[in-house]
Amino acid sequence: MHRVLVRDRRLRWPVPAALARTLGGHTVLALERRGKYLLWRFAHGTLISHLGMSGSWRVHLSMPPPPGAHDHVDIVVGDAGRVLRLTDPRRFGALLWHPQRAGPVERHPSLARLGIEPFDPRFDGALLHAAARGRRVAIKQFLLAGSAVVGVGNIYASESLFRAGIHPRMPAHRLSRQRADRLAAEVRAVLAAAIEVGGSTLRDFVGADGAEGYFMMDAQVYDRAGQPCRRCGTRIRRIVQGQRATYFCPHCQRP
Repeated sequence: MHRVLVRDRRLRWPVPAALARTLGGHTVLALERRGKYLLWRFAHGTLISHLGMSGSWRVHLSMPPPPGAHDHVDIVVGDAGRVLRLTDPRRFGALLWHPQRAGPVERHPSLARLGIEPFDPRFDGALLHAAARGRRVAIKQFLLAGSAVVGVGNIYASESLFRAGIHPRMPAHRLSRQRADRLAAEVRAVLAAAIEVGGSTLRDFVGADGAEGYFMMDAQVYDRAGQPCRRCGTRIRRIVQGQRATYFCPHCQRP
């Protein structure tokens, strides 16, 4: 990194005051992802980035446009004028530094309790069933929490539960092993399908190339309240769980 320019530290947590000095002149060794966090690996530590609800990193290969009110951080790469710009209108994102001397970044409080990645070969019904035992929270809230499996956001939780035939209000501890096998398979299938079409654009989400995602065109239940179920014709219902909208078919999805 040639240099780092922090215009506004006011994100979900304040951007470290010394971040520009910490990163300037250092080389990114690897860029990885854990759950919804981007991990920028350096020899002396890891930069942890979370985009929140509306954040984005944009790449400008030449001189970038003048920064707007929501352009909080610029990372200048090399001396050719290439800039990575962090934009976050709602300021729900985060940019944190984890020094090497603090130990593995996986122990950072933001990462330590995250569940398994959905495409990890170890993720299966047995793991999901074991994690759900003793949990009386609704199964949809269990998926969203990220403590069992990461990456299952609100849209994909509703879609996975529909495909698995599971009512979103069912207590997690009632998840049988057979249903857990099916749910794990559907979680992976739904996420794979979403990745294939670039994700889900509802308002302001776009991919790294600026293109919108088209998963919502194939959604079975999400945002289809009052419309007929594509399987049985029953009207799709909408409820609110944990301040998030949930969509389901009362006929196809049983408690």
